[in-house]
Amino acid sequence: METISSRQNPLCTHIRKLAASGSYRRDQREFLCDSPKLLEEALAWAPERVHTVVYTAGAPLPPLGAQVRLVQVSGDVMRSIAPSQTPQGVLSICAMTPHPLPEAPLSGKRYVVLDGVQDPGNVGTILRTADALWCDGLFLVNGCADLYNPKTVRSTMGAVFRCSVWRGGAEAAAALFRRSNIRLYGAALRSDTLDVREMDWGRPLALAVGSEGKGLSEELLRLCDATVRIPMSEHCESLNAAAAAAVLLWECTRNC
Repeated sequence: METISSRQNPLCTHIRKLAASGSYRRDQREFLCDSPKLLEEALAWAPERVHTVVYTAGAPLPPLGAQVRLVQVSGDVMRSIAPSQTPQGVLSICAMTPHPLPEAPLSGKRYVVLDGVQDPGNVGTILRTADALWCDGLFLVNGCADLYNPKTVRSTMGAVFRCSVWRGGAEAAAALFRRSNIRLYGAALRSDTLDVREMDWGRPLALAVGSEGKGLSEELLRLCDATVRIPMSEHCESLNAAAAAAVLLWECTRNC
């Protein structure tokens, strides 16, 4: 075990950059987890991806492999490097994995497509929801929030290590769905819109949800085989992306 007492230590600088910069994360191919829960999930589902663990005295630590660099810091140093305002005493540096679109046809039954969802918390929450409801994977298209932003990772509650995620263009994703005989439904209103309660959930499908402010892009809407709406009370104008995805996935799970 190492001990670091200086905020200017190179590891501390590295951690701050991982927390602040998406381009730095991509260059280093590493990202930051900032809680004991996320470390436990990483060790349970992808232990080979855990490189370094930084902790304060008394913080809960699960058993770590010999390949993990273990570093103890003071509470003051932890507060200077943790991305959250209330650090939980454990930070983990983990390896990123590439997320290109699959070349082979998909074999799963249900997928979620996020179209320009820029709120990191929403992206993380939707991934966690997809994982909880046995979704086969998540597609990020058109400038969605960084999957490895600390806020996104925190919101996944560990699903980032379990559920498959791919990033690519809308056209390429839609072509992959066609090759896989998967119908693409968009959460939007147009002439072919179906009530979510009346859909045929028995066949493989992908559900596309748009950004918080703009909804589905014209590009992705054009690529959808049909659209679906969620009936709501008259005094509610709309659902945000995370809530809409949760409703659609729940209906999908309940009816399959």
